[in-house]
Amino acid sequence: MQIYKGTVVQFHYKIEELDGNVLESNFGEEAVAYLHGYNNMMPGIEKSLESMSKGDEVEVELEAAETYGEIQPDSEQRVAVKYLLSRDKKPKWKPGMVAAINTEHGQREVTLVKVGKFMATIDTNHPLAGKTLKFNLKVEGVRAATDEEIEHGHAHGVGGHHH
Repeated sequence: MQIYKGTVVQFHYKIEELDGNVLESNFGEEAVAYLHGYNNMMPGIEKSLESMSKGDEVEVELEAAETYGEIQPDSEQRVAVKYLLSRDKKPKWKPGMVAAINTEHGQREVTLVKVGKFMATIDTNHPLAGKTLKFNLKVEGVRAATDEEIEHGHAHGVGGHHH
């Protein structure tokens, strides 16, 4: 089955900087699942996977506008340090570190600009915003979406959304 609007796609990915530095990969882990054609994935990834089938692989170089977005000026905010989230239990926050914060649109990664005892200045641009990146994508599965998935606007089950 080919990938088209209304299919659930499971894929593995590797993200690299143009110099070959690997930033992130889920190869060897559970594949990501998303509902194709419903704005659940970066536009550049969706375009790259369109019409592919299970087992297909592609390596693409994508501009920032097609992935994590361009850097937005004036994106700094002050937040209480207690709202910064990390995988570490009690991190020692320093400028340049990446943290997560909960927003009305879900969890978001931010970069610390300045850290005080109680307050921190954060840059709300995604840490990979403004960068042209290389993506290695491998399609692990493609299936027709269920009526419920179409109605909800996202994939359910393994690698997708759980209610």
